[in-house]
Amino acid sequence: MEVQTVVLIVGAGPPGLATASCLTQLRIPYVIVEREDCSAFLWRNRAYDRLKLHLVKEFCELPHMPYPVDAPTYIPKDQFLKYLENYIECFDIRPKCMSKFLVIASGENRAENIPIIPGLHGFAGETIHSSRYESGAAYSGKNVLVVGCGNSRMEIAYDLASHGANTTIVIRSPVHVVTKEIIRLCMTLIQYIPLNIVDDILVRLSNFVFGDLSKHDILRQKIGPLLLKEKSGRSTVIDVGTISLIKNDTIQVLGDISKIKGNIVEFEGRKESSFDAIVFATGYKSMANMWLKNGESMLNDDGLPKQEFPNHWKGANGLYCASLAKRGFAGIAMDTKNIANGILSSYHART
Repeated sequence: MEVQTVVLIVGAGPPGLATASCLTQLRIPYVIVEREDCSAFLWRNRAYDRLKLHLVKEFCELPHMPYPVDAPTYIPKDQFLKYLENYIECFDIRPKCMSKFLVIASGENRAENIPIIPGLHGFAGETIHSSRYESGAAYSGKNVLVVGCGNSRMEIAYDLASHGANTTIVIRSPVHVVTKEIIRLCMTLIQYIPLNIVDDILVRLSNFVFGDLSKHDILRQKIGPLLLKEKSGRSTVIDVGTISLIKNDTIQVLGDISKIKGNIVEFEGRKESSFDAIVFATGYKSMANMWLKNGESMLNDDGLPKQEFPNHWKGANGLYCASLAKRGFAGIAMDTKNIANGILSSYHART
């Protein structure tokens, strides 16, 4: 006799796969729907070559399956994809039909987010989003501007400069910059020490390592990095060597863009520079609100949960969402376990 499908999961990226594994552990039937032709489409087709997970591997595991013991501390793109393939095989994740519950796991990184800049459409050079960026090798000797707000911007800038591009980055707002070692220590401390104390330790260590970055036009957020992540979802920038290139003037830092005319970009303060290419490492946006009907009670106009963390994952009438709270892999594990347990409770009540 065919088993009735109970849960519909939209999206076969890491959040969807993690939800599937959690439901498998609880013996709850499900189906995953993915609009692309493969699982983890973003990681397979829209991630640049040198990409690595920014946190140590133990903080980037999906539920119920650790990384191999010989895996590197910071997992590169190809090994992460292999991990996902093994994950799919381990939990025998396959599609079925019909459901009483809907899990939105299409992710917050669904569509390219390009800012509106006067004159951008008339830019004489190349414009590219980070999802289509592969390597700085193609930009050697060229003047390249990187626009963005987080780790991708800094990492792409480093990659461009390492390949001989004349690199400039736009930093529009204050940020926290840390090393991998500092964030690893603090992710361990947060399990035992209050968040505000860990934030203070993190900031002090960063100041000791990097010194005063304001002289290089990089301002630090007034609110602590962990509290900032909790309140707004904004991530701390983990340095991969970019800061040293900024300090020795290999990479230039400029403020927000005012307008573009031809290949000339004008910045705040009327400073102008000519560029051959602009890379937009400006992130993505959710599209769930565009296709989900009658989901207005759960999602806002940006396709993100209306309810604040930690109650963002549950909607009404069997509707749930995973990994839409801007909390990375730790958020995926937390959301998917909550969803699976919530569905189990409701499923038992119905049957």
